[in-house]
Amino acid sequence: MEKKLRQNPINIVKVVLFGPESTGKTTLSRHLARHYNTVWAPEYAREYLQKKWNNERKTCEQEDLIPIAIGQMKLENKLAKKADKLLICDTDLLETKVYSQEFYGGFVDEQLDEAARKNQYDLYLLTYIDTPWEEDDLRDRPEQRLEMFTTFENALRAHNKNYILLKGDKETRLKIAANAIDKIIAKRENLLLFSDTLNT
Repeated sequence: MEKKLRQNPINIVKVVLFGPESTGKTTLSRHLARHYNTVWAPEYAREYLQKKWNNERKTCEQEDLIPIAIGQMKLENKLAKKADKLLICDTDLLETKVYSQEFYGGFVDEQLDEAARKNQYDLYLLTYIDTPWEEDDLRDRPEQRLEMFTTFENALRAHNKNYILLKGDKETRLKIAANAIDKIIAKRENLLLFSDTLNT
């Protein structure tokens, strides 16, 4: 696997916001980071593709996927060092893989596929399509929101990822997400405490 697509080993909880466009992932990422006084890793593709659109008036092309994936992992690995027990990720390489399959006739680069399978996260927060569609330069397929949501959920199931579904307003989503994350953090801390007890 391409080294630049790998996660650096670090002992923190990692949570991914996952789902179709315009479903509140970035908003919730910010709120969770604020709630836990930690950092969050933005979606590198947004910056990369907005720059491409501004300069060339072109949207994402197949050859952009690996540079996007490399940029995402560089950002995640950098911010993981600054995180306090928890890193919130606005996306991951499995999301990039899903878009690759959907937009390029089922094509997925082998290195992207391997990284999407091997990189590990403690929890995926799957965002439902009950948020208003907000149009911008990069988003498309507003008429296929349910179809895209189903594709994302099927990807989580196919890759055996630990996930919960988030619906409702911002406050409801934050409460449900925080409750699930608290349990994971508590479990991690109990395991560390148990390990320390065994070693003393």
